[in-house]
Amino acid sequence: MEKSIYSAEYQRLCQLLREARHEAGLTQVQVAERLGVPQSFVSKYESGERRLDVVELRHACVAVGVSLRSLLTRLDPSWLQE
Repeated sequence: MEKSIYSAEYQRLCQLLREARHEAGLTQVQVAERLGVPQSFVSKYESGERRLDVVELRHACVAVGVSLRSLLTRLDPSWLQE
């Protein structure tokens, strides 16, 4: 299992986070304000420069109004079966 932030799977997760933010009509600044972090934090995790832990990922999902489950299902549809 590749743990790199450069793996295709992790890059897809970053893309999904960006898409969720865009779908919510939010800027990186607005998401950062909701998270209580600098805008650069959002930029770094969306670009894949920074890896999120599961708690941070959950907070990012809440900030853009999507459930962690729905985001992970978009990443891997087989999660629906679990």
